[in-house]
Amino acid sequence: MTAALYDRFRRVRAETLALAAPLSEEDCCVQSMTDASPVKWHLAHTSWFFETFILERFERPFHAFQPAFRMLFNSYYNGVGDKHPRPQRGMITRPGLAEVLAYRRNVDERMAMVIGEGAASSGLGELVELGLQHEQQHQELVLTDLKHLLSMNPLKPAYAQRGAVHATLAPEHRWIGFDGGVVHIGHAGDGFCFDNELPRHRQFVEPYALSSRLVTNAEYLAFIEDGGYRNPAVWLAEGWDWVRNGGNGESGGSGAIEAPLYWHRAESGWQEFTLHGMQALEPDRPATHLSFYEADAFARWAGARLPTEAEWEHAAASCPGDIDPCGIAQLFGVSWQWTSSSYSPYPGFTAPRGAIGEYNGKFMCNQYVLRGSSIATPAGHTRISYRNFFPAYARWQFSGIRLARSAWKA
Repeated sequence: MTAALYDRFRRVRAETLALAAPLSEEDCCVQSMTDASPVKWHLAHTSWFFETFILERFERPFHAFQPAFRMLFNSYYNGVGDKHPRPQRGMITRPGLAEVLAYRRNVDERMAMVIGEGAASSGLGELVELGLQHEQQHQELVLTDLKHLLSMNPLKPAYAQRGAVHATLAPEHRWIGFDGGVVHIGHAGDGFCFDNELPRHRQFVEPYALSSRLVTNAEYLAFIEDGGYRNPAVWLAEGWDWVRNGGNGESGGSGAIEAPLYWHRAESGWQEFTLHGMQALEPDRPATHLSFYEADAFARWAGARLPTEAEWEHAAASCPGDIDPCGIAQLFGVSWQWTSSSYSPYPGFTAPRGAIGEYNGKFMCNQYVLRGSSIATPAGHTRISYRNFFPAYARWQFSGIRLARSAWKA
């Protein structure tokens, strides 16, 4: 138990450093918008989590690396105390990256001692696993936040070089039907889950059909060329205002929204900014970096709708793996998929006591659920019951579209 837990701890922590390794100190310090955080902040905050919720409880005697870090790298845990304003994380030029990396090393050394000495301690293993799952969430945020930062640079630099590119064809599109009835939703089994995946409960769904794959760039381009961004009939009222007002500042420009976040119209055709720099738009790749507003508008334009999260989970549970004889592809590892479900508690949900209970429950307001996972999601960090959530305007995440239809329209 102790050796396996420490090995996992060491491995996850190393993976975070590997993501930051290609970056300069300047890359790690800048904040490109309020919704994103500097890489340096992610490196510090994930260490803060272990120091605050584990070392303060289990280390004897406890000695903070730097007492001021308790406030500086607190994200949203009001029960812990004061926190630095989120929009100003890019102003934290000190401590420098070297001191943040020293903080990580210090926390790692102390965690090794606590894990080694406290294997039998009540709740230690569960808290360490929560901290590692939390760190994996921030590994994904490192990539999404960094991509947004690099996209704002006029040089459009690449985070990583891309290998040989081979033409890919989108899987054939089909509608896959599912019977309605009472289904079971939520985490099952003994493995890890976040509190918002519980409790497992029954839910009724009408017969429905899901698209066998995600919406492609070519299909989304057809929506654009058909005047989709100029047609208020396919937009929610709030979404139409968002389009006309230029979104929430993710693009750094002004004027109405006309395309997905990282698309650019050039003389040679459409291009897309990627982690590998600016690339020609690949028609058969799934369309990503779409807001809920855009996903909903496209679905309405296409004569379909977005699935509910219960429909998505029921279908995924019926089709284990990325694709099998039931015919549904791209469930995981491509892009998060918007659902029409508001992020709210399951029947019987209870948040854990103390500050750790602020992890998910207090955000169950004015957000929508996304299901699946993306190309930025760490390996092993996916589950059928995983509930991601963002506000309707968010599109700097790798978020895409899977269409649904009610069975009588399939």
